[in-house]
Amino acid sequence: MSRVYAPPVTDSLALRCHCGALRGVASDMSPSAGSHVVCYCDDCQAYARFLGRDDIVDAYGGTDIFQTTPSRIRLTEGAANLRCVALSEKGLLRFYAGCCRTPIGNMVRQPRMPFVGVVSSFIGDGLDGKPRSAVLGPVIAKIQGRFAIGGVPPGASATAPLSLLMRGLPKLLGAFLAGAHQPSAFFDRTTRRPVVVPEVLTAEARRALRTSLAGA
Repeated sequence: MSRVYAPPVTDSLALRCHCGALRGVASDMSPSAGSHVVCYCDDCQAYARFLGRDDIVDAYGGTDIFQTTPSRIRLTEGAANLRCVALSEKGLLRFYAGCCRTPIGNMVRQPRMPFVGVVSSFIGDGLDGKPRSAVLGPVIAKIQGRFAIGGVPPGASATAPLSLLMRGLPKLLGAFLAGAHQPSAFFDRTTRRPVVVPEVLTAEARRALRTSLAGA
């Protein structure tokens, strides 16, 4: 007896900054729509310190992130509050809400790359009331643990585990072929530039953020 294909159950999640001025919707979300990770890297920690939002990291300095495609993310209110910063000239583009400095998502600089790491503090529950945790599923990897506060946390990898890369690459290739980099709330379709001009930190400013982390 042949099995009948059943498409994965997907949900829409509310997106909201801390003060509520910037809102949106994440569509077609499910555990298979991306990778749910916690990142302990020094750049993510420095970014939280730049925003003045130490509340978005855990006791080890980890940031909870859901890595998915830009086409799933839509901003519906308050897009004028969108801001962007890069910790270096070639660093990730880190979008946030200027109104309350809530982190939104991290992206590489290539506009055709169908990748955005949405920071979970920007993600709410489902539009139907389903808890966010039930939609995104459990954390599947804790990465860059060598930068964590107080040593590598339990269950974390010192870098990025090969299993995560092997899981993510086919998804990334499929998303690239499907053109899932657009529509994008972060890159203009015509100019292929970020919708807001990124603020690029100086080496001194980045060093100061990392120094403050070391002394925390």
